[in-house]
Amino acid sequence: MIEHLEDINKAFESKVRLGIMSVLMVNDEIDFNSLKELLGVTDGNLASHTRALESLEYIVVKKQFVGRKPRTTFARTGKGEKAFREHLQALESFLNKVER
Repeated sequence: MIEHLEDINKAFESKVRLGIMSVLMVNDEIDFNSLKELLGVTDGNLASHTRALESLEYIVVKKQFVGRKPRTTFARTGKGEKAFREHLQALESFLNKVER
């Protein structure tokens, strides 16, 4: 049975990272505060998970100023979208094998 889990992407084992990618799959872009509120996580927790996804090139982070206020936004990359879709397919495949 364990061999069916080989295609599961470890980057998405964290529920926060899973949440980040899920949100970005249905939104082209989201700002830090909106994502933090949506997921119910702390600043530091969100920052560490977004850094991890950014280092894998699954998301891009854009920092800018709007007026005098800093604004950080996140967007998925093509690589991130592909990896997340493959992860979901692997989960679905695993669940189908378990049902039998």
